[in-house]
Amino acid sequence: MRLNRSLVIAALSLISNPLAADYKPEFKMSIVVNRDNSWGRAAERFADGIRYRTRGRIQIKTYFNGELYAGRQTNEFALLQEGVSDFAIGSTVNWSPQVKELNLFTMPFLFPGYAALDAVQAGDPGKQLFGAIEQRGVVPIAWGENGFREVTNSKRPIRRPDDLHGLNIRVPPIPIIAEVFQALGATTVSLNWDRALAAFERGTVDGQENPIATLIIPYKLWTVHNHITLWDYMIDPLILAVNAKTWASLSPEDRDIVRQVGSVVMELQKDEARDAPVKPAKIVELLQDMYGMQVVRLSPVELDAFRHHTRDVYAKWAREIGSNLTGSVEQIVQKSK
Repeated sequence: MRLNRSLVIAALSLISNPLAADYKPEFKMSIVVNRDNSWGRAAERFADGIRYRTRGRIQIKTYFNGELYAGRQTNEFALLQEGVSDFAIGSTVNWSPQVKELNLFTMPFLFPGYAALDAVQAGDPGKQLFGAIEQRGVVPIAWGENGFREVTNSKRPIRRPDDLHGLNIRVPPIPIIAEVFQALGATTVSLNWDRALAAFERGTVDGQENPIATLIIPYKLWTVHNHITLWDYMIDPLILAVNAKTWASLSPEDRDIVRQVGSVVMELQKDEARDAPVKPAKIVELLQDMYGMQVVRLSPVELDAFRHHTRDVYAKWAREIGSNLTGSVEQIVQKSK
């Protein structure tokens, strides 16, 4: 009887802590940036929330600044597919080489604001994009936000396409971004971010494009670039995702926890990314009055000139992504205006 009772107690302890013994002691999470912004804070909140809600069954260690992929940001999705990282909060820009449909967000001047973006993510296109990611061995959990991408440089204000002629602009190794700047007359340079910062300081590269909250402010680019143009030329959503084999290894209870915690954390991250310190009314005050940058905010007429010069790039990538998906997004964007 004592032996049977011991077996029952042991079985009950396993039920109360499902599959804990089967989990590896540490799950890895990959992040491109450091912890000093909404993106990095979301990673820490997610790891803390999962540890708390699972009573320590799932321990996640976050690797910041691209540590897991040695600074080559476009390798992140491939490493997530392979299981080198279990979780990631990744940029759709960085994941687009492996998931061509994500180039949708880098289509020049497609998204006029966050309302259109939210409608696309909540609608059928958002479901299609998550499906495309899952077909590649990665399970998407929730959308986040990196923000609209702006351009800074050390040479001159950019108000019309001709102002980009002759400038060396650092771009990530994403073909559509390079093609946009080349269509506008710039010379593009693809460098890892640490090398790009050194090139800015030496003056061998004139400018770059990135979201304000994630890169421009945290890396104090006003120390090397005194011009910024606010043109919102493309948007860069984030996605919280998990390797498919890691996902399959979790109990149903813990999968539910991952989804619940992920949804809450990424909704908060999205709110933070869209709020201070980059509220539209405060951008000029922050960058110009405090940090001495010359801020150009393009009017709708000025934006049309840039849109005209990049129309061939847009058409090419609409075909690459798929006319049905692109057309569906264009309809949603028009309705959201």
